[in-house]
This record gives sequence, structure tokens and C-alpha cells, in this order.
Amino acid sequence: MNVVDSSAWLEYFADGPNAATFARPIEAVAELVVPTLSLYEVFKRVFVLRGERAALEAAAMMRQGMQANLTDSIALEAARLSLEHRLPMADSVILATARAHGATLWTQDADFADIAGVRYVAKGTPRVNEPSTPPYAGRTAPRPRTQSPKRTPRPRS
Repeated sequence: MNVVDSSAWLEYFADGPNAATFARPIEAVAELVVPTLSLYEVFKRVFVLRGERAALEAAAMMRQGMQANLTDSIALEAARLSLEHRLPMADSVILATARAHGATLWTQDADFADIAGVRYVAKGTPRVNEPSTPPYAGRTAPRPRTQSPKRTPRPRS
């Protein structure tokens, strides 16, 4: 099982240098666990950067995996992990969710760099043996929103 951190989802959607690394766990939807907190974080960020349509497309892709809600036991474990590893709230919830599902956590967030059960890839450092094919090859993906020129009102006759 795999959990993909919000930073990795955003890298994948932006087709950044580490996108191919994160494509494997993201596209293996039968083994993908998606914390609802990740859905929130990614939807919000894509909405701000690219608009609602792209955010809805990103959310639809994320919903292909198994949704994992924040339960009371995950919340308590997240609090413990936050104290143990000095993690921010969202990071500790994502890690606790991964552990609750026996999943590997994939991320490029340096807060996770030395934590067991985490596949950390530093930002901007793609692995040498990764394929060069963009992760969106052959399917629709969120794309940057283009700014349309402002229209000036026509004078009324």
C-alpha cells in the first residue's frame, strides 16, 4: 500500500522533476490510500494556482484511490508522532494514516527525510533511472490556467 503526501501530488500534477518517481504509487490505484487531509491540501493549492476546474480534476484523480478518513485512533497516533518527530499537524496526520494502513509514505517534504516507512525524494532531484515520459501521457491532467485578456465593456447604443 502507498500514501502519497500532498507535496508529491503537487509535484506530479505540475510535471516537476520528481513527477515520474511519484507516478508509480499514484497510478497504482489499487494500492493507493488517499488521506482526506491530502485531498483538502491538494484541492486548495490547485484551486489557487489553476482554478476550480483543474482542482476538481485533481480531486477526481485522487479519489481513484481508497479514501482514508481521520479517525480518533489516527488523530491520537498523529499527535504522538508530531511530538516524537517534531512534525506539523498535517504531516503527522498523513504519516499516522500511512502507518494505520501499513503503507509506504511517498514525499518530497524534508520533514520526513529520516523517518522509517517513508520514501523521501529531495525536491528537484529526479532519480537517474526514471523514465522521461510525462506522467500524464495519454490522459487528461490538470493544466495551468491561462489568463484571458480583460474585456472592456462595449458602449451601449
